[in-house]
Amino acid sequence: MVQGKKIVNQQELQSMVNYWRKNGETIVFTNGVFDILHRGHLISFELAAGFGDRLVVGVNSDESARSLSKGPDRPFVSQNDRVSLVAAFGLVDAAILFSEETPLDLIALIKPDVLLKGEDYAIDQIVGREFAARVERAPILPGYSSSIIIDRIQNSREEAS
Repeated sequence: MVQGKKIVNQQELQSMVNYWRKNGETIVFTNGVFDILHRGHLISFELAAGFGDRLVVGVNSDESARSLSKGPDRPFVSQNDRVSLVAAFGLVDAAILFSEETPLDLIALIKPDVLLKGEDYAIDQIVGREFAARVERAPILPGYSSSIIIDRIQNSREEAS
């Protein structure tokens, strides 16, 4: 296991997960683009961390984020910066980039005890649910989304012109 390293590849993550499980720890997984980090993300991480001993966060790569139709200029923040910011949270034990459209392969690899997604997804829409012992949904805070924040910034720039 890689000590003190939080941004990992799949092989390193598998080693960490095996070590944690061997020690009886529970693993929670969540994922997202995290283009503009905000309070909603923090609350989601706090909730996720409360469901287990170790929190793993999957971060969409730039290519993966673009495939989600977030907009032609998205993501604004590069994948390396986004995964670094996510890993900086004390609540996060491991952060990993994934380039597929969904984290299904990653979830299948680690088989988390708890899988957390936002309540904007119905349980039957949550990718990877079949590999998790339990699925939880996080509340969505009104007004808190990267898209809303980006729209506000763009609108304020247009008004200033």
